[in-house]
Amino acid sequence: MSIWKWFLSWGQPAIFYARSHRVLPWLAVASVLGLLVGGAWSLWWAPADYQQADVFRIIYVHVPAAWLSLAIYLGMLGLALLVFVWEVKLAGWGLRAAAILGGVYTFMALVTGAIWGQPMWGTWWVWDARLTSELVLLFVYLGIVLVFEVIQNRLQAMKVAAVLTFVGSVNLPIIHYSVIWWHTLHQPPSIRQFESAMDPSMLLPLLWMAVVFKLFFLWQWGLMVRCAILNQAQTTPWLARRLLAVSATKKREG
Repeated sequence: MSIWKWFLSWGQPAIFYARSHRVLPWLAVASVLGLLVGGAWSLWWAPADYQQADVFRIIYVHVPAAWLSLAIYLGMLGLALLVFVWEVKLAGWGLRAAAILGGVYTFMALVTGAIWGQPMWGTWWVWDARLTSELVLLFVYLGIVLVFEVIQNRLQAMKVAAVLTFVGSVNLPIIHYSVIWWHTLHQPPSIRQFESAMDPSMLLPLLWMAVVFKLFFLWQWGLMVRCAILNQAQTTPWLARRLLAVSATKKREG
């Protein structure tokens, strides 16, 4: 099987369900262990900032959440393309799950940014270009989720959500370049073009947490898509056979 065919085979609910059953436990273990190591690294082993002291440590949650809020949306563009062009139902279920989680991580980025901004800027919120565009991203995520809740026809809901995903992507470069294009309170990016102004003792735990957040998201997303498969494919023969096989295995083990 070629790599392309192997990749496309993930779009079949039966194959995704079977493969994710093997992959997700490993993602769960890696995510939990990674968060434990990253938490200790960022809270105790990493040094405090010479200007911001220990308040700086919120960067290890705020920045990975902000990066992930954009990365999730980029992934959603691929899912939206599969829905709009080829009507891949699994991609539609994945699009909804990603929009929910994207909204959660965007909200997390906004809240942690406000907590960080209060002692640094003297205010919880300003209508700064970066903050405002990130807030717009949250509304886009919520709008995509709302489409799935309001439109009863599943295929139609998927296509409308895909179109909204394409339209909302206009906001991504605004978020990314806002601190470069306009003078804002938000600090410029500390990492640009594979160069960083941060000391390695601070940069390495930040990159570690960014990777762990992505692993944690993949675990959450996989679980949500599996739940969608169980909910949407209840009457399919393959799912009935698999559930019967799982039930029989549990009886033998019991």
